[in-house]
Amino acid sequence: GLLSRLQTCAPTVQTLSSSKSFSQNIPSCLWKLGRLNHVAIAVPDLEKAQSLYKDVLGAQVSETVALPEHGVYTVFVELGNTKLELLHPLGEKSPIASFLQKNKTGGMHHICIEVDDIKAAMTELKKKKIRILSEEPKIGAHGKPVIFLHPKDCHGVLVELEQA
Repeated sequence: GLLSRLQTCAPTVQTLSSSKSFSQNIPSCLWKLGRLNHVAIAVPDLEKAQSLYKDVLGAQVSETVALPEHGVYTVFVELGNTKLELLHPLGEKSPIASFLQKNKTGGMHHICIEVDDIKAAMTELKKKKIRILSEEPKIGAHGKPVIFLHPKDCHGVLVELEQA
């Protein structure tokens, strides 16, 4: 149940009282969640979106990269503490094409969070009944292994985990 999930994957909790402090050690995960790597935005017009971030907002914007194995073109917008990933469909079976059919003007597609051990994360998440959208990690836009977690198991958000 929920309690056993919390006990197997929760950080150490420290409680402060007026007289003393003590910590309750709870076993930690075999893997750790890291920083937010990027927020991905599906866009119907990639050149227009690049221009917004580069020419209007003054951000540093990467060149367009095709990722046929994921069915997308990607462009990264550098921010001070993270990145935006602009996604545009590549090919008819692109998951971004179906997203844009439902969201004509585009919108947030997923968030990407780094993990220190993607294989351990997969094993533990499967035990906790979190659906992973592929049997094995695929190589993502940064050349590192990635997996996606089912949005229905993540409060409506498609979550990408990337090996740090």
